[in-house]
Amino acid sequence: MQRFLIIATAVVLVAAGALYSLRGPLRDAVVEQLTADMFVSARQPQQSLGPAVGSHFPGLRALHEERQIRLLDSFAGPRGTVLVASRSLVWCPYCMAELRQLQEYKADFDAAGIGLVAITYDSPAAQAAFARQHGISIPLLADVEALSFKTLGILHEDYRPGDEHYGIPHPGMIVVAPDGTVAGKLFLEGYRTRVAAAEALAYAQEVLGNL
Repeated sequence: MQRFLIIATAVVLVAAGALYSLRGPLRDAVVEQLTADMFVSARQPQQSLGPAVGSHFPGLRALHEERQIRLLDSFAGPRGTVLVASRSLVWCPYCMAELRQLQEYKADFDAAGIGLVAITYDSPAAQAAFARQHGISIPLLADVEALSFKTLGILHEDYRPGDEHYGIPHPGMIVVAPDGTVAGKLFLEGYRTRVAAAEALAYAQEVLGNL
């Protein structure tokens, strides 16, 4: 009996170790399956959210690597900036897939002279863990007490302080010109579809080129 318990314990430990080692790949496989058809054109019906086009970008209250951030100047390219508002890089598969695709196009944004930066309600530590795992070099901002999303007018209204997901935004993108004006924005209806990275870059180039 004692030998059986030892063998059974060993089997359980080996199985647990195997599951732990596969935790990341299994999660990534699930995310890939859920998000297979999520990317769409920028020419989709939009929600009327965020600062008005032509208005001055209202600023942020966020953290980047523990540093307080109020403006996007340090992340801007010579032609402007795209701010990606996303829900969570911890539990939102659509947000994870969106950022991973945007990372694939970061060099194209850089070549176009357009800065790319993302903001979520996750902690800086959680963002850093995601960035390390997936090789993300896009700057990640952590909103502070939902103040950025409130200021931008994109705080999700279905959640209240104390709710698990309080502080998430309606996901979308805001394009900011070098002079600080809002050149364009993309907020799709729903959260399970996102504008494809190539489409987002083309849209940013278009609206910034119209200034």
